[in-house]
Amino acid sequence: MSVEISIDLGKEVLERVLRRNVDEAVIRLQERVYELIVFDNGVLRSYGVSRVVGIGIQVFVNGFTGYSYTSSLSRESIESAIDRAVKSARTLALVAKPRKFAEVSNVKGFYKTSYSENPFSVDSSEKISLIKELNINAMKKPGIVSALTRLGCERDRRVIVSSKGIEVFNEVTMVGLSHMAVAKSGEIMERVYDQKTFVGGYEKIRSFDWMSFVDEVNDLAVKASMASAPKAGVYRAVVDNELIGLLLHEAFGHASEGDSVLYNVSVLKGRVGEKVASESVTIVDDGSVEGGYPIHYDDEGAEKKKTVIVDKGILKTFLSSRYVAGELGIGLTGNARAQDITFNAIVRQTNFYMLPGDAKVDELFEGISEGIYLRGRGAMGGQVDPSMGTFTFNVGPSYIIKNGEIEKLVRGVTVSGNILDVLKNVELVANDLKVSTSVFGGCGKASQLVRVGDGGPHIRVSKIVVGGE
Repeated sequence: MSVEISIDLGKEVLERVLRRNVDEAVIRLQERVYELIVFDNGVLRSYGVSRVVGIGIQVFVNGFTGYSYTSSLSRESIESAIDRAVKSARTLALVAKPRKFAEVSNVKGFYKTSYSENPFSVDSSEKISLIKELNINAMKKPGIVSALTRLGCERDRRVIVSSKGIEVFNEVTMVGLSHMAVAKSGEIMERVYDQKTFVGGYEKIRSFDWMSFVDEVNDLAVKASMASAPKAGVYRAVVDNELIGLLLHEAFGHASEGDSVLYNVSVLKGRVGEKVASESVTIVDDGSVEGGYPIHYDDEGAEKKKTVIVDKGILKTFLSSRYVAGELGIGLTGNARAQDITFNAIVRQTNFYMLPGDAKVDELFEGISEGIYLRGRGAMGGQVDPSMGTFTFNVGPSYIIKNGEIEKLVRGVTVSGNILDVLKNVELVANDLKVSTSVFGGCGKASQLVRVGDGGPHIRVSKIVVGGE
């Protein structure tokens, strides 16, 4: 007989755990289903559906915690997991120092993504047909030498029940499509990638113009392959929504995670109350912003609200879990997150972004005699060091600015520097906030991958280091 995860099941397991003479317990239940279809150069490369289901059990004994999980919902497997968690906590008590944990409010809540068409009920042949058409059409475009198109669908259902009175249910369903095109012009090859993800059901896929989306990626790849690289140097720059989101998440967001501060690997350590950005910069972590990944409760059951990290240039606080908040003596922010029940929760961002300003995007270009418009579409990652605040990123095809106007496309653009310098050099912030998430990836940390969102408005910075020729 199949057993479904629910608050009632969580309460039943909690009752069994509390019979073991523990001080506190948190029960996490999860069921995640993920479907991925991949077309590569006109060929169906893979079609897979995976499912993770199980229960995670965390117990607290005299300032120590033990965690265990089981992917079986049988009574015997759950009892064995309880045994392991309790034994782990009691063993730690023999060799380690007790930890401080912030108190968490007893909250009862329910969130479920609303949709009109369950993506997992749509026939697989229909999904394959869509991706196949998009991918094959891309390969027909002159200049395109390779194309990879994917469709992803996910439902992640999580239940948290604790002895502190927490009972929360969080279910997120999302769908998306990604496309990568490689174009060649002479000896130059340029790759452009983009994706679009919606929190909702398959009706989001039906209502979006995917042919135009893929065509735009293809066209940009072809044009970029024929473009020159910019001259390396220090530029006055306009940075778009996607790129500022990437820079903030990677170079600043990880430094704002309280465990990085606790373990002395954050450039922000000891700087609360200091000016770390220009007065026009306010940065938040928010679990329920439009366009982002919805996190209303973290994996400790704490309610996730908007957390102001930087307020008008001043560093205010760090992201925390119960342990980090207790050790650092800061507020609980609801940022304890785990990839799934096979991991214990650690401090992670949710949707990390800069708040918009009052300027219009066009105003950001005014007064730039010679500069660069840095675009995030096609950005393929890079390197960051949160302990120093330094970064190097390969960004998407961008544009040279001359006398306040966009002059020409350039390829092979990299940006580097220190994120605190960049934020202090912000001159103007536009009013066009955009935050996005992805069903195809997320943020990696400590061998865990979690869904996140990032973004912001267009900004103008007085100087940033750009690599090229």
